[in-house]
Formats: sequence, C-alpha cells, structure tokens
Amino acid sequence: MAQHIRYSQQHPDLFAPLTAVQVRAIEQTLANGRLEGWDPDRSDVADLIDYTLGKLTRAEYVSRASERRAPGRVAV
Repeated sequence: MAQHIRYSQQHPDLFAPLTAVQVRAIEQTLANGRLEGWDPDRSDVADLIDYTLGKLTRAEYVSRASERRAPGRVAV
C-alpha cells in the first residue's frame, strides 16, 4: 500500500496563506498526481500553491513544471 503523504504537514510554511478548502484541494491534487507516478518536491508544491493563489499564471505554472522535468536536468 502506498504511503499517505500530507504535504501540508511537510511544508506548513507554504500552506499558511491557504484556506482550509484550498489546502484540501492542493492535497487532493498532489495525491492524484502521486497515483499517476508524480513525486512532487517542495518546488512543485510551492508552484501549485502560487498558481492557486493567483501568483502564477497557468502558462507560468506549466512552463516551470516542464522546465523541472526537462531531460538532463540535475535535481538540486
């Protein structure tokens, strides 16, 4: 059975500006992504939250996510 991860507990500082409804939506989005094989890191979580808060446009969010997944990119 897959381990249940609570990103809001791992990164409480990122989730601080969100409402309870937004926290649940982000947690569900991340859980669904994990079921599809995505292993989001802190940057992924931060960008998803910024997109939710309107700090990133959809195009910016997609571009940043694609850049992190680019072949040959070394994780830092």
